[in-house]
Amino acid sequence: MASTTQPGSGGPGPDPAADAPSFIPLEANPELMTTLLRTLGLSPALAVHDVYSLTEPELLAFVPRPALALLLVFPISATYESHRLAEDALTQPYAGSGPDEPVLWFRQTIRNACGVMGLLHAAANGPARGFVERDSTLSRLLAAAEPLAPDARARLLEASSELAAAHRSAATQGDTPAPAAQDDVDLHYVCFVKTDTKGGGELWELDGRRKGPINRGPLDKDEDVLSEKALALGPLKFLEREGADLRFSCVALAGSLE
Repeated sequence: MASTTQPGSGGPGPDPAADAPSFIPLEANPELMTTLLRTLGLSPALAVHDVYSLTEPELLAFVPRPALALLLVFPISATYESHRLAEDALTQPYAGSGPDEPVLWFRQTIRNACGVMGLLHAAANGPARGFVERDSTLSRLLAAAEPLAPDARARLLEASSELAAAHRSAATQGDTPAPAAQDDVDLHYVCFVKTDTKGGGELWELDGRRKGPINRGPLDKDEDVLSEKALALGPLKFLEREGADLRFSCVALAGSLE
């Protein structure tokens, strides 16, 4: 299910304004994404891997386990927007902050930044957080973000020249020509992570276009984001709603093969 299409945050819905800061859309390329994460400060012990199938065990076996985060890239369609609007209507905008939050969530206010948002969510939560190197751009960014409310976190990302520079360097090195930062694109990244709780964990959907982080349900201690239960709670529902659109793709954050 690998893809070299550049996803962004286009389409109808709660997207950044036309005059908001813009990033070049990030290609769903594991090597490029790994480079970006390591530039920001994630340990070389982790890497991003292609996920070639969500339903075929022999293809899932190519991903090192446990998988710490799963990034789903999908088209923003009318069907998806209808589902998002209906689900979000039942919740209040997220206002959490501080070390007791179950997850660290970022609202997206930078156009076409959903790729790096997905990577930030992947690295900031669950066991992956322990692989963030001390005194790195990423460690400083996460430490500064943790006590802030969502709006202030968004402004923090907008103001980070180090984040912008690292993203720009990675986004211009993909396998396909990079679109302009102001281009409208119709593909979007969503991140799924597992947080640890006593006796197991919780599967969280993290998407800067939503009202906040979404708890998709409990997972057992030995279940990761690519387990049968986790896939049924999250990514496979996207495929079911959209009729297996061929533009779906997935990558996972897991142990490095180097």
